[in-house]
Amino acid sequence: MFKYIGKRILLFIPTLFIITLLGFVIAINAPGDPVEKLVSSATQTGDLASNNSAQKEQKLFWRKKLGLDLPVFYMAVSSLSRPDTLYKVYEKEENQALERLITEYGNWSEISAYYLSCHRLYDSLASFKPDTTMLKEFAGLDEQLNQLRFESLALSAAYEGEVIASKFKKMNDVLAKYPFFKSIEKQLKQTETHFAGIKANSSVWKNYIPAIDFYGVKNQYHRWLFGDGEFSKGIFRFDFGISYQTKMPISEVIKTKIGWSLLFTCLSVFLAYLISIPIGVRAAQKRGGLFDRASSLVLFMLYSLPGFFVAFLLMLLLANPNMFSVLPASGVKPAEGYPEGASFFECVKISLPYVILPLICYTYSSFAFLARIMRGAMVDVIEQDYIRTARAKGLTEKKVTWKHAFRNSLFPIITVFASIFPMAIGGSVILETIFTIPGMGLEVFNAITFQNYPMIIAITTLTGFLTLVGILISDILYAVVDPRISYS
Repeated sequence: MFKYIGKRILLFIPTLFIITLLGFVIAINAPGDPVEKLVSSATQTGDLASNNSAQKEQKLFWRKKLGLDLPVFYMAVSSLSRPDTLYKVYEKEENQALERLITEYGNWSEISAYYLSCHRLYDSLASFKPDTTMLKEFAGLDEQLNQLRFESLALSAAYEGEVIASKFKKMNDVLAKYPFFKSIEKQLKQTETHFAGIKANSSVWKNYIPAIDFYGVKNQYHRWLFGDGEFSKGIFRFDFGISYQTKMPISEVIKTKIGWSLLFTCLSVFLAYLISIPIGVRAAQKRGGLFDRASSLVLFMLYSLPGFFVAFLLMLLLANPNMFSVLPASGVKPAEGYPEGASFFECVKISLPYVILPLICYTYSSFAFLARIMRGAMVDVIEQDYIRTARAKGLTEKKVTWKHAFRNSLFPIITVFASIFPMAIGGSVILETIFTIPGMGLEVFNAITFQNYPMIIAITTLTGFLTLVGILISDILYAVVDPRISYS
């Protein structure tokens, strides 16, 4: 068996590689810009230049901390027209504009000269500070200057010829009104010349010649797996990055949230198996009888009821001042928290009323499902020849059922058991949201609501890993239940 387990663990490696690769692909292609989500808004002073400068510094910091200043993978297949340093353009809109210009014209040397000229134009406008005399002589100069800065900033993110020409015209019209913008007019003319050079020296044919760029281990995927020694330890050391909501490490968020999800999962699984196995065995023994028909009816009714419906029904009946207000409606402890210095058992006693309703909702559909599986498996086993032989030897019905039939009917139950591990990390999104349980399910709901993709991907990756672990444990339990199974 140990040899078999070793082989299965070795097979985990390529499977985990695929899981992490899929998670990484989803992460880099998720909608929105992670840097924009993390950057704090600059103070709205009305000065576009100062606001933009403050945000630029923050963006550079978060870009480095997230590893977005690195190439995506170990290598990239591109074309002769594309540079191998395009990833260094960190503004998403500007990067996309450059991509479009490359696709349309294919001449990177002219496109890069134009792009740099756009930034020099903006820097000229950003550094221009009108004095008091200018502001008095020319009314509305501040507004016009901010408009020029906005147009020059938007110029580097534009790619359509008509839009770019329109922006050039707007800026020329404004600059012509003022005599002190000569140096900026000169920079604008250079920018126009560079854009004309892009159109005049088009090299679209370069888009059709393939090229391969190699980046080595300094790339985003390698950093995501193994870390960089400064900002990240890598997911193999359970560092999944930082949360977009709280800016806390995701591993720390999971540590604080997973306890309640594990508690409800483990308790519900224990209760479900404790209740369902005897019911399923008894229904199989009394197949076609009153107990079998009655239990089947009740179990089918329970299984068909949605969890959110039962949750609201129980809250309406047992946590409603107008009905029976005997249990709390939400949370896992009082709003003021546990008393200072309370022992573990005192905390358990305080939280017990809060746990009852969610635990019922966690458990009822599970034991209904498991009981039907157990009944079907027992019915199949009871009809086998070796069971009839055991009865013919004079063994008691209890011994036949629990010693011979029960053990061989556990295979479907063990198979279902493999799905428990992934459920433990993900929790129940619906029930934890309804009952306001601070577990992983509620965290997943919040992550989806706020587009907190690192948290979603972390939970997805851990779920995939725990699925592999669950399957391995199921295989081992098969051999424990039936010694005839050999893994040689």
